[in-house]
Amino acid sequence: MQKLTVLFLVLFSMMTFAQISPKDTIRVENYPTDSVSAKQVPSEIEVLTTIKNANAPAGVMKFNPTKAGLYSAILPGLGQYYNKKYWKIPIVWGGIGTGVGVTLWNQKQYNRYRDAFVAELNGQKHEFSNIPGVTKEVLGRTQDRAKRQRDYAIAITGLVYILNIVDAVVDAQLYEGRHDPDLALKPTVIFDEFGKMNSKAGLSLSYNF
Repeated sequence: MQKLTVLFLVLFSMMTFAQISPKDTIRVENYPTDSVSAKQVPSEIEVLTTIKNANAPAGVMKFNPTKAGLYSAILPGLGQYYNKKYWKIPIVWGGIGTGVGVTLWNQKQYNRYRDAFVAELNGQKHEFSNIPGVTKEVLGRTQDRAKRQRDYAIAITGLVYILNIVDAVVDAQLYEGRHDPDLALKPTVIFDEFGKMNSKAGLSLSYNF
């Protein structure tokens, strides 16, 4: 019995020393502090500025006409790409490509009839020798017609090339004006208040300043 009492006292002492003092624990509770919040309330001017910026119209894109013209001169259609008028690129390429194709075809025809005409003058055989009615006069007129059509194709192709540059420059120059919210050109109905004519369709030009 005495041994049992001593064992009980030893165990009780160990449990007592094993307890942690409440003062040694780390408090995790959030207590209110006296510090001042770092969040600042925006002033009335800042609020008005924010509202004004939010309601302001979207900025109008600007394009450099010199760059647009230079790009189109280097590569037809590149100026239209710079101006974001992508639908014009196939038109430019189609016009110039067709002109170049017609020019090359007529040049080939001209070379054929020119060689035959020279051979006919020299009394030599050529690819049209066995065709009845083919004389030097016929070959001369045919080669002149092929040459004339080739020259027309070159002129038209050059014109399309120049128009491609002009279109890019003008489009870049007028882009800002067309998207100006203070300038508007739109269809309207014109009423004749003093005459006897009926109302008719027209264009209305509005400018705010």
